[in-house]
Amino acid sequence: MKRWIAGVAAAAAMIGFAWGDAAQARPLDEIIKSGTIRVGVNPTLPPLGKFNEKNEIVGFDVDFATEIAKMLGVKLEVVQVGSPDRIPFVVSGKIDFVMGAMTRNPERAKVIDFTVPAHTEVFGVLTLDGKDITNVKDLDKPTVTMVQVRGSTPVKYIEDNLKNAKITLLDNYPDAIRALAQGRGDAMLDVLDFVGEHMNKHKVAWKVVPTPVDVYYCGLGVAKNSTGLKDWLNVAIFELHRRGKTDELWEKWFGIKMLYPTGFTPYF
Repeated sequence: MKRWIAGVAAAAAMIGFAWGDAAQARPLDEIIKSGTIRVGVNPTLPPLGKFNEKNEIVGFDVDFATEIAKMLGVKLEVVQVGSPDRIPFVVSGKIDFVMGAMTRNPERAKVIDFTVPAHTEVFGVLTLDGKDITNVKDLDKPTVTMVQVRGSTPVKYIEDNLKNAKITLLDNYPDAIRALAQGRGDAMLDVLDFVGEHMNKHKVAWKVVPTPVDVYYCGLGVAKNSTGLKDWLNVAIFELHRRGKTDELWEKWFGIKMLYPTGFTPYF
């Protein structure tokens, strides 16, 4: 699931660490000659990445990177990364690019470059069909009960911006989605792409409010000196979008269509 941007202090520490490493990323021709491309995947962000029963990392990111490797004519090497070390791994050349919900933002762009978007993430409102909720402002009423996961970032957003709404807090996403399906609340506010597998377990008429609160664009993170690789990856990502392969992989792993398609254009 979308993991929220760290605070300024954490971002500054990350940037300082990354710039302090003198290693350089591999250029495109070196990657091709080696026969292997190395991608960083975070296995704690299902279904982007997770461990299967064989303790192998699988998920949307792995399948997407596999398609990239096929087009380049090389083998894929999956390198496990976590949120704190994924950007330093790119800058130091330990990996050629990183996935794992790499949302573009100005702090990260000081340290690494981003390709065109591989996918989006929608921070929005989930409710049931028939509920009179058309935008996030409709939630700011004492008659509305939000069903949320305890300790998640949307809870703070609701406390700051939807002060009149009631909140029912549950311990995990399966329980929260179940409660919403059973009518024990009116809506949920979260990054909704990642709850599709839970939604599909309940035979109710779900409604995602058409106007999102925000949309995050996630690309592949590459090193600053890897212009040739980034340019090639942009073409490859365009092809995956154009051929419908991205949509196919998204539905395979998320159980729903991408809520806010990236769109694609030859003029990128």
